[in-house]
Amino acid sequence: MNCKAIVVAETGGPEVMQFKDVGVGTPGRGEALVRHRAIGLNFVEIYFRSGVYPPPAMPYTPGSEGAGVVEAIGPEVTEVKPGDRVAYAGGPHGAYAEARVMPARVLVKLPGGIDDETAAAAMLKGLTAHFLIHDVHAIKPGDTILVHAAAGGVGLILCQWAKHLGATVIGSVGSDDKARLAAAHGCDHTIVYSREDFVARVKEITGGAMLPVVYDSVGQATFLKSLDCLRPRGLMVLFGQASGLVAPFSVNLLSAKGSLFLTRPNLQNYTATRAELTARAAALFAAIADGTVRCAVQRRFALKDAVLAHHALGDRQTTGSSVLIP
Repeated sequence: MNCKAIVVAETGGPEVMQFKDVGVGTPGRGEALVRHRAIGLNFVEIYFRSGVYPPPAMPYTPGSEGAGVVEAIGPEVTEVKPGDRVAYAGGPHGAYAEARVMPARVLVKLPGGIDDETAAAAMLKGLTAHFLIHDVHAIKPGDTILVHAAAGGVGLILCQWAKHLGATVIGSVGSDDKARLAAAHGCDHTIVYSREDFVARVKEITGGAMLPVVYDSVGQATFLKSLDCLRPRGLMVLFGQASGLVAPFSVNLLSAKGSLFLTRPNLQNYTATRAELTARAAALFAAIADGTVRCAVQRRFALKDAVLAHHALGDRQTTGSSVLIP
């Protein structure tokens, strides 16, 4: 069986992605064949395509998030059955395809109230937001937090969820339009970093008390100043580097700035077991269903237009969540 997919044979710009026929194969032990109805679009795919992160063996098909229907299963699969609507975030690359064979252990069943596009848009970003605010730093009422890229996919979900948990949310964004979007999704204060000093604004908002935690997916452009937003023994959560990798620095800097803590978490380590994955997914679906989290798809691109989608994503022309449609 063949299908259309995006194939990358060398690292580089968006143009290295080719739309072509590939073989799908049949599911083996522990595997399922999923036909996609929607595919998540995430900045991490740019890291792999461009070589910031080591890509898998070439050629490869990008993507690690999608939603669709199980068409077949291999031996010893107990997690899903043919006909199930499913979604996933994580596992091996290969989501930029009409269909794929993949490990059944990473699939979660979709409840009836969650449509395919919402699931594809929310899984990776929503599960990430969940572990960031429930496990990396457990948000409690009265916390004041800073979220960089607050109008991005993870940012919009994280801000809403943190606000629901009782936090005062400060969001940094790149434009007035993005500030309005962030404010509509839980931000009590917005900072347009292109014209405002976010450290000075945090000091003003907190009356000099500063913050227990900063959530930073921007990286190089914001990292050092983010440390200055923390109170003594505060936590710096670096979970992305949209502006580039953070340069090496002396760990003594953390001591000098107040015995700070630093973590660089990723979703794989917070969904390491099947039980943890399904529990986080259930919490996300419940939060979407009861309105705690709104995850509207902001832009849709045809799968064949993945090059265009990566240009838009890399140039910061997108807000919130975007999907590819096979």
